[in-house]
Amino acid sequence: MKTSTPLRTNWTQEELKAYLYIYAMSADLKESKEEIKFIKKYISDKTFDKMYNEFTSDNDYQAIEKIINTIEDLKYTEDEVRYILDEMKNIFETDKKFSIMERNLTSGLKRIFYLT
Repeated sequence: MKTSTPLRTNWTQEELKAYLYIYAMSADLKESKEEIKFIKKYISDKTFDKMYNEFTSDNDYQAIEKIINTIEDLKYTEDEVRYILDEMKNIFETDKKFSIMERNLTSGLKRIFYLT
């Protein structure tokens, strides 16, 4: 029987942030120019492109595993995780809507990180 190996990355904090922002942008299955422009205010074009390519080749399970493991590897505190989740909400607000899919993503990530 094969055992699964945890998905590990060697991402920097900026790469993790880019991946999370791209994940947030994709939550409602629509990627707007406004969202991309917003993300690129905080993330370099090179990092955005690298992480976008990685994100689009991952399935949802892989994305969540990479996020969880990278947050653990970078030793983020609960407050730092909350801050990142709050920053993700800014991406949701770029189109002036907070869709049910975006709310579900936020709730799901809070549960994954044991935040209430």
